[in-house]
Amino acid sequence: MARLKFTKMTGAGNDFIVFDSRDGKIPEDRSEFVRRICQRRLSIGADGVLIVEASDKADFKMRYYNADGGEAEMCGNGGRCVSRYAYLKKIAPRKMTFETIAGLHYSEVVGEDVRLRMLDPHDINLRFGIELNEEEVTVNFANTGVPHVVLFVDNVSSVDVRTLGERIRNHKKFMPEGTNANFVQIIDPNHIKVRTYERGVEGETLACGTGVVAAAVIGGLLGRLKSPAEALTQSGITLKVHFDIIDNSVKNVFLEGDAKIIFEGVLVN
Repeated sequence: MARLKFTKMTGAGNDFIVFDSRDGKIPEDRSEFVRRICQRRLSIGADGVLIVEASDKADFKMRYYNADGGEAEMCGNGGRCVSRYAYLKKIAPRKMTFETIAGLHYSEVVGEDVRLRMLDPHDINLRFGIELNEEEVTVNFANTGVPHVVLFVDNVSSVDVRTLGERIRNHKKFMPEGTNANFVQIIDPNHIKVRTYERGVEGETLACGTGVVAAAVIGGLLGRLKSPAEALTQSGITLKVHFDIIDNSVKNVFLEGDAKIIFEGVLVN
């Protein structure tokens, strides 16, 4: 795989390396390749890799790999970044559909922002207890393309995200797949602060799109948040989540925010 063109992108501080492999130039055995190029200071560095492939169901197919080399079903910020990439590279029109392992997604590019329709959340479980540090803590769960635990806190700035996040991520309740962990502070019914420990990155990221969506829709189901909910991420950038609650189910979920190209280059080895 000598001399591969790539694009480095960011969505709310969640950063990705993007490749166009519609011609199949990147082989399927990608784990080691992804781990290597995602290493910060030693290679390009990123939270994950987005690979565009051909699709017979949509404008293109998005494959997403976390920095540890594992493939994930979906990535919200990645979906927004790959949408703007596809539009700028004339792979897809401004309003597009793309395929993921999780299903088909619709997105629309609006300037440097992208509005992405998420799949309806499923496997929702509200207000249940898990044991952390020898005490029971009340958490919530939703799959918004990937699994997310949501824990509401009084002050998100004081949370030890790495320690608590790792314990939740590997908790026996959520094994064998594990889960992402989100710590959420409600400011008012339309504003929250969110910090996320991401499975596959194995640490806190500056933003997580599916995590912000999980926080917003769970807050809505609990009667604590209203649509649209604006989420301030650890990067200082705000993401907006639109949703409807119909008969205690969450429908019509959209994630909206920036998707920017940082630089482009050629990977030579």
